[in-house]
Order: sequence, then C-alpha cells, then structure tokens
Amino acid sequence: MQDKDAANTLPGSGNMKALHAASLNDVQGFVRSTQKQLEEAKPAQRILVVEDDVSLARLEGEILTANGYVVAIAENGELAIAALRQSIPDLVLLDLELSGTMNGWDVLRTLRTYARIPVLLTSAELAVRKQMRTSGEDKSTLDHLPKPYPMQTLLKRIQRMLMLAP
Repeated sequence: MQDKDAANTLPGSGNMKALHAASLNDVQGFVRSTQKQLEEAKPAQRILVVEDDVSLARLEGEILTANGYVVAIAENGELAIAALRQSIPDLVLLDLELSGTMNGWDVLRTLRTYARIPVLLTSAELAVRKQMRTSGEDKSTLDHLPKPYPMQTLLKRIQRMLMLAP
C-alpha cells in the first residue's frame, strides 16, 4: 500500500513544501552572493611586458597570465610605444636595457606624456634608483626590480603597485 504523502516527500526531507521553501531560501542566498561577487569583480588587469630577451618575456608573460593578468609583449621600444598608443594597460613591466633605437628610459618618457600608470622598471643597472629619485614619482607609479629576480618577487611587486595605483 502506498502512502498518500509519499509522492510529496523525499527520503529524510519531510514534506515537499518544506523542501521547496528551504531550496528557495538557498537559491535566493546563492543569487545574492553571486550578484555581490559580480559587482565586486573587476575585469582582468592588463600588463604590457617590454622586454627584448624573448625567453624572459615569454616566461614573464606565462606566469602573469597564469595569475589572471592579460598580457601583451613588446620586444623593443618602438613596438611598446605603438602598443601604448593603441591601448593603455594597467601596468607596464619595462626593461631599461632594450636593444634598438629606444631604450627603456625613452619609452618611459614617451609614456609619461600621456599616461600616469604604474611602471615597474627591470634592469641590472645599479644607478636606476638615483635616476628614479629625481623623476618626482613615488613607488605607486614607478618602481625598480633589479635583475635577476625571482618570479614570485615580480608577482608581489606587481600586485602591490596595482593596489596602490592612483
């Protein structure tokens, strides 16, 4: 013999109305949580890597991409300026010792004529800090990471600069 309420129950859950009300509350909570996450979510931050060492640029690009950044790579100063004219990224990772007609300082000067975004300079040069102090910028818009550096340090420095960016 079949129980009249058997069609309205699930094993261990009581009647269907109670299950429905609990599910509705769960769904509403989930929807509110998802809406909050969407409101707080930011689009992926964009980084331009300007590096003439192709293997290093590829490594940096892969690591940054794996950490949720959108990455573009320019292997010389001229390509960097062309990329910057098309779209301003959230941060530029800039090698100062670029081969070609433009070095990193030239790229930085050109960039500063139309954008004040964070720039992380990379170089084996020791005199970089002295030149940075005379630039009138602070660590939220201009910083230096001496080569060679661990990739974890690069990630931490980029995260810090993006958090402090004006």
